[in-house]
Amino acid sequence: MANFNTARLAKDIKREISTAMRDIKDGTVVKAMVGVSRCELTSDLSYCKVYITTLEGGDTTKNVAEHLKKAEGFFKRRINERVKMRKLPQLIFVPDNSMDYYEHISEVISKLPKPAEPDDNGDDER
Repeated sequence: MANFNTARLAKDIKREISTAMRDIKDGTVVKAMVGVSRCELTSDLSYCKVYITTLEGGDTTKNVAEHLKKAEGFFKRRINERVKMRKLPQLIFVPDNSMDYYEHISEVISKLPKPAEPDDNGDDER
């Protein structure tokens, strides 16, 4: 279980990466409207999984994750300027497909047959 300090650091890293997204100049990232959904920091502060989402979802998110991996140094420099850490974690950008999964589940639920309405003719059989 993560302690309070790693949870706070994960929030700080998420905030700084979200802020740094505005300054990135890669056209693929700029066009995709990228957001950071959450960050998971390991207890030894070695790795930080950064879950990203895009408005288009799917393959676009995977493509943007590849481009963000190339800009890891840029993000680490921005984090180092603002967040005081003894050791900077390696950033792992992971496409977050929770919205795609949500859409899939909604579609499955909408295809389920509707339950039959009970016949309410006033007879109470208790």
